[in-house]
Amino acid sequence: MQDETTVQAVQEGEIVAGSPEEAAQDAAAGHQAELEQLKGERNQLLDKLARLQAEFDNARKREAKERQDARDYVISTTVEPFLGVMDNFQLALRSEGSAEQLRAGVGLILKQMEDALKGLNVVPVESVGAQFDPRVHEALGSVETKEFPDHQVLEEIRRGYKVREKLLRPALVKIASNTSVVSE
Repeated sequence: MQDETTVQAVQEGEIVAGSPEEAAQDAAAGHQAELEQLKGERNQLLDKLARLQAEFDNARKREAKERQDARDYVISTTVEPFLGVMDNFQLALRSEGSAEQLRAGVGLILKQMEDALKGLNVVPVESVGAQFDPRVHEALGSVETKEFPDHQVLEEIRRGYKVREKLLRPALVKIASNTSVVSE
């Protein structure tokens, strides 16, 4: 019956599609073209992904190198002022002067070291004569006295240091214990 419709359609001048096999071939060709297009898009995306991965890897390596360079720069600018201090200590060890001359030399080296620390914004914590502050002082003992107010720092055992306002280490101190002020 389909052949009769096809013959009638041809006689009436209508365009008739080919056989079912031809329609299947046309559909297969369309699918094949679509498949090729999708493969091309996939290949482009894989290429783009590979490029992005390489770009990311290069950026990660560049950032790690820049971070290491910055670290090296900070270390070198921090250590440089102390190299002169070390040189002077070596000269002091080789010197043949008197004990008094050696003492004066060590005092100059200490001053040089303090200047190097100041250049890095490292300052000593105020201790002797100040009121005890547990944020910057660590008490190692107390001394009974009536001459000084209670909790005043009397002696610095080890100097404390700050970088700007951040504490590097607390000062180890002895404080006054004035029982007459405490009992009042």
